[in-house]
Amino acid sequence: MKAHPLNRRAAAATLLLGVALAASSQAQVPATAKATFAGGCFWSVELAFDKVDGVISTTSGFTGGTVPNPSYEQVSTHRTGHAEAVEVVYDPRKLSYERLLDYFWHNIDPTVKDGQFCDMGSPYRTAIFAHDAQQLAAAQASRAALEKTKPFKAAIVTEVRLAGPFYPAEAYHQDFYKTNPMHYAAYRAGCGRDARLKQLWGDQAGH
Repeated sequence: MKAHPLNRRAAAATLLLGVALAASSQAQVPATAKATFAGGCFWSVELAFDKVDGVISTTSGFTGGTVPNPSYEQVSTHRTGHAEAVEVVYDPRKLSYERLLDYFWHNIDPTVKDGQFCDMGSPYRTAIFAHDAQQLAAAQASRAALEKTKPFKAAIVTEVRLAGPFYPAEAYHQDFYKTNPMHYAAYRAGCGRDARLKQLWGDQAGH
């Protein structure tokens, strides 16, 4: 039985409308977005997020403090209020902010207030720096959900707050795990990061 011409035209119009709506929806999603995380040494946080499909770039730097344009030496005095952090630029069409949050949790020890692994002090605290109200709500919800499902007994002390100015660190800190692979490998092994992540998260560690 042949379809009636009116039915064929209606079906074609419906198909075209669906394509147009899908294209419009896709056009509303920006090509890039930013997320900022502090998880101890920024060398390791940078490495972790560089592995994620949909991440475009990572930049090591400082945020959360009061001193503008601080140097690494200044932050290392623990007097600037800044944390070592990584600014992640990602493609939200390929990667959701919620996925980034999940990946962040499984690459840190959220039970330590001021420090991570062998690095101790406020510059090495863990924090999520949200760039808008939507990210803030998602980060808070993610933390609340994790409190209910975490595979360890200790409390989660990771800070969730709105992002302030981000200051890139010196050039020699950027991609340190690539430019100084032997130095970085020795540091990571000696710091016990992987062993502690495995202890906390089991098979989910680093994923």
